[in-house]
Parts: sequence; structure tokens; C-alpha cells
Amino acid sequence: METRRITVLSAGLGVPSSSRLLADQLAASAERQLSSAGYDVRVDVVELRDLAVDIANNFVTGYAAPRLAEVIAGVEASDGLIAVTPVFSASYSGLFKSFIDVLDPKSLDGKAVLLGATGGTDRHQMVLDHAMRPLFSYLRTRITATGVFAGPQDWGTVDDGGSSLAGRIDRAAGEFAGLLTGTQPGRKPAPMQSLPFEQLLAGISGNR
Repeated sequence: METRRITVLSAGLGVPSSSRLLADQLAASAERQLSSAGYDVRVDVVELRDLAVDIANNFVTGYAAPRLAEVIAGVEASDGLIAVTPVFSASYSGLFKSFIDVLDPKSLDGKAVLLGATGGTDRHQMVLDHAMRPLFSYLRTRITATGVFAGPQDWGTVDDGGSSLAGRIDRAAGEFAGLLTGTQPGRKPAPMQSLPFEQLLAGISGNR
């Protein structure tokens, strides 16, 4: 059974966080749909607020602390990203953008990405298309056609003919799952193994 690794980035600042809640629901739907398609799924959730100090220090020193370096490696090794941010000043949060800025831009090339955002009013929902989508297009990712914005009115509502939050989550997660089937262009290749000189010499001798 093939494995698909998904990294979930949540830039919510509060506890509990609506951004984390949306991220969890997107991840659960994507995992469910990929499992139904016959894939083993590994989901790693990253709370960016826990890395805020390390991210700031990285800008100053040019060095990623061990915890941040581990997260960066996880993003590079993933097949797809679910990225969710709260809206600040009609755009993604500074914390969210700062984390993206510490990544090697080439490391996201070809990765499947599902975008999500939360805000206090529906007027902010265009952040998906006017801020987040251009950012991830610049990074040459493969973005789902559907992004998900959740405002206060979305939580706890019932189905109203397909436009409920749950319906939008399942639709976007289904598109994301579709991007994760087949060969993954965004997967970082496994590092080459270095063999001891004696073992290499023995192999050469054996092929004579």
C-alpha cells in the first residue's frame, strides 16, 4: 500500500483556534478519502505559533533551530500541504508568511496544496484567491480549485443544499486527494546512501 504524507500548517494564534479546527477537518476529510482510494495516510500537524520565536531567530541568524529544522524537513518530505491561516489586514498572517519565507522556495515545487482561511466576516473570504493562491502559484505548487473560508456563521450550521462548511470541506479535500493520487512530482527524493570504501571495492571485485 502506497503512503501519502500530508503536512498541515495552522497559523492560528488562539487556543482553541478556529484555524486549527478548520485545518483538522480538512485533514480528516482528505485522509478519509485517500484511505478509501487505497492509500495509507500520514498526517503531521504543525502549529506555527509554537515556532514563532524560532522563525524570528532564523531571519536574524540565518540558522534554523533544531525544532524548526525538523518541521522544514517534514514539509520538504511531504506529498501535500494543507495550509490554513487567519485573516489579518485582508491577507494571510505575518506568522504564516514568515514561515513560508524560511522555506527553500524550490522545496514546494510540484507539491499538492489545499488552502484554507478563517476570519470574522465573509468579506475576508477573497483572501484565498487574492493573497494565498498567488503566493503558492509563485512557489509552483499544484493548488486545488476549491479553497475553504470559514467565518463565525459557518460553525455549527446544518446542510443548506451543498454550501455548508462540511460540504465545502469535503469538496476541497476530494480535489486534494485527487492531486495526491499517482506519481507525486513534489516528493523530495530519498538521499543517496554512502557505502564504505571497502564495501564498494568488494562489489567492484565481485563483478569482474
